[in-house]
Amino acid sequence: MEMVQVVFLTVLMFFVIVTVHEWGHYYFAKRAGILVREFAIGFGPKLFSYKRHETQFTLRLLPFGGYARMAGEDPEIVEIQVGQTIAVRIANDEVKKIYLDQLDNRKNVIRGEVESIDLDVALTLRLNVDEDVQQYRVHPQAMMVTKGKETQIAPKNRQFGSKTVGQRALSIFAGPVMNFILAFVLFAIHTQMAGIPLDNPTYVQIGDVSEGMPASDANLKKGDIVDSINGTMIGADYKKMIELTAKSQGKPMEWTIRRGEETFNVTLTPVKMEGQEGGKVGITPELPSRKATFGETIVNSGKTMVSTTEMIFKGFSQLINQFSMDDLGGPVRTFEVTGQIAKQGIEQLTYWAAILSLYLGIFNLFPIPALDGSRLVFLGIEWIRGKPIDPNREGMVHFVGFAMLFLLMIAVTYNDILRLING
Repeated sequence: MEMVQVVFLTVLMFFVIVTVHEWGHYYFAKRAGILVREFAIGFGPKLFSYKRHETQFTLRLLPFGGYARMAGEDPEIVEIQVGQTIAVRIANDEVKKIYLDQLDNRKNVIRGEVESIDLDVALTLRLNVDEDVQQYRVHPQAMMVTKGKETQIAPKNRQFGSKTVGQRALSIFAGPVMNFILAFVLFAIHTQMAGIPLDNPTYVQIGDVSEGMPASDANLKKGDIVDSINGTMIGADYKKMIELTAKSQGKPMEWTIRRGEETFNVTLTPVKMEGQEGGKVGITPELPSRKATFGETIVNSGKTMVSTTEMIFKGFSQLINQFSMDDLGGPVRTFEVTGQIAKQGIEQLTYWAAILSLYLGIFNLFPIPALDGSRLVFLGIEWIRGKPIDPNREGMVHFVGFAMLFLLMIAVTYNDILRLING
């Protein structure tokens, strides 16, 4: 049951972080009048899909990201050529559906040869129907139907590229901004959960207790106060507690514990944990705290945002200066670490989710091709030049960047799997 809960919390955390990011893109694109064809969470095969208004909302198999697919950003519509035979369905004197195949099976349609068609600006269609040329208005939300799939047309004023530089930049920048907002909110929630440490604490209490460790076997619980170890008073010096425990690996220790009005002794034998030095008993010490006020919550959340941002950039700097593939972790590693943190409780998972949301927002603003930061750079160049860069060239840059990121993801995922196999 615990494993199911951990997996659920881990997947839910990634779902929330990615959804918030893509919702930022989606919301501001819609505000600008851009047709958003699909709002997807994950990549790969569809697990669930439904359509609301003009947008297909999709949940896909691989929860490693998502996207808000906007009209004009990819070649999603089959071109209709002059001389091509098609069928149309008319309602209220406007073309509502355009059929490109299986024409003999279509009912209540008008079939003819295309004389001219404009689905970008004029929204008109001229058909030669049995040597009688007829002109029709095309509804701005008309559907093109081919191979059993319906695709809504996108007039020029509904396409991403037709909007101002400011509107496009906002729809791109909104994704990372939503991650920053989510991180701030999660840090605030964590502050409310953890509280504010007392100014002059007099004791150390047990925070979390790890399953299967000596402290858990001795039935120690969150909130217990560590009075003394081997006769040495601990007071508020949690570093002393950690030091004494580390030096006693494999040696029994006498701990005096206070739980409410009760005081009792337990014998704990610190054990070795892989990848860590010294003995461990499986507890996280914490100083006593009090409930945070609203003002303290806001201030503390802001300070944590700043300190975590500095930590993230420091990590990027170290990675660049001392690059090693073994230092990189992909989706598998991230899921593994998140699962371990989820076992520690919702408080720690909330803090970790805030860090990941902040990291995602920052990383997406890097000027790396295929990321939001690169697209903002192209928009900045367009604003300075007064005209857009050739879409084919920009598309090629993003394609190459995406391919490189995809190859990097494969490499780090391979490393992650080897790390798991080798323990």
